[in-house]
Amino acid sequence: MLVMAGNAFGQEGGTASPYSFFGIGTQQFRGTYENRAMGGMGVYSDSLHLNLLNPAQLGRLRFVTFTVGGSHTEVNLKDNVNENSNSISTIDYLALSFPVSKRAGVSFGLVPFTSVGYDLSDGEDETINTFSGRGGVNRVFLSAGYKVTKGLYIGASANYNFGNIQNETLRTIDGAELGTRERNRSDILGFTFELGAQYDVMLTDKLELRSSVKYVPATEVESENERQVSSVVFNNLGLLQDIDIIEVPVGDTNFDFPSSVTFGAGLGEPNKWFFGAEYTSQKNSTFTNRGFEIENARFEDATQFRLGGFYIPKYNSVSSYFERITYRAGFRYEESGIVIDNEDINEFGISFGVGLPAGRRLSNINFTFEFGQRGTTNSGLVQENFFNAGISLSLNDIWFIQSKFN
Repeated sequence: MLVMAGNAFGQEGGTASPYSFFGIGTQQFRGTYENRAMGGMGVYSDSLHLNLLNPAQLGRLRFVTFTVGGSHTEVNLKDNVNENSNSISTIDYLALSFPVSKRAGVSFGLVPFTSVGYDLSDGEDETINTFSGRGGVNRVFLSAGYKVTKGLYIGASANYNFGNIQNETLRTIDGAELGTRERNRSDILGFTFELGAQYDVMLTDKLELRSSVKYVPATEVESENERQVSSVVFNNLGLLQDIDIIEVPVGDTNFDFPSSVTFGAGLGEPNKWFFGAEYTSQKNSTFTNRGFEIENARFEDATQFRLGGFYIPKYNSVSSYFERITYRAGFRYEESGIVIDNEDINEFGISFGVGLPAGRRLSNINFTFEFGQRGTTNSGLVQENFFNAGISLSLNDIWFIQSKFN
């Protein structure tokens, strides 16, 4: 666990998107790959899998569950003139949960919250401008859920957010001995909180209705900002070397993590199939950039739509392994709330995956694949086409059971 955590938060950003420049980076999907395979929908959970999207789901947890997930992403970026590709491999989450009674469960873990990672350049005549960024915000969370009464669950999460974001701009002119480099760094620290509830009811002997809600209140977070400007020259090894470094005073800023509310509902047959939908509204219009203003960009409220579900031929089959496999699929559409040159930066993804039973207990290995697109080539902007392949482990066991036989 310690080695995985070190790798996860030693990563130089989990994205290659130029849109990660804005705000505090590209928001990472917080849920497990079981959720992501269903379009990112979090309204469904069971007693085996850890649901990181709504803490109320912990009230139904019956087994100790350790989960870890990682992914590899291939991204193709293009504008009206150029085209390039990139790849990123990351560890996406690490969490442990366990029931503390028949009505309550607790979980804690580490997840990336946002990521910054881009490297762009443009040239006009003899001037070349290069823009790069890295870093992001990570999150340590502690969540608890409780079963209030039959079918009703509530929960809450406390998150400590920490990390730094570094942006760099380099300008060089052909024939000029010196170039100019500006570095900006923001160290971000602060707590955020989440509240969730879920209600389940059997409509018939086989048909179940599930509904959920999650609310994230706006929370003030501190950003400690630094700025450095210098002249640069290429040394004998062809590397950039700073000279005449100037520290530019930049005030620290406090900004709100936007509030959001998520509603979800779905129908299904327990341990057989489920289909549901979710809607999220996030108040990104209150968001401001960290220590500098951007003339051609603004923030608006963001929305997300998710559809998805799963199918299990026969979950308790003893004659066929393939009948116990879980098949998942989903679709999502997101309006990020970022508007650049009056162009909305939207994103969509189509996903599918399988959950493979592993071992003699209830553990499983999950594979997820997603195709998607972000941005547009209008107004000289960048369009991203991406393919994501993820794998996760959900390892289950029973703890705190008193032995009756020695």
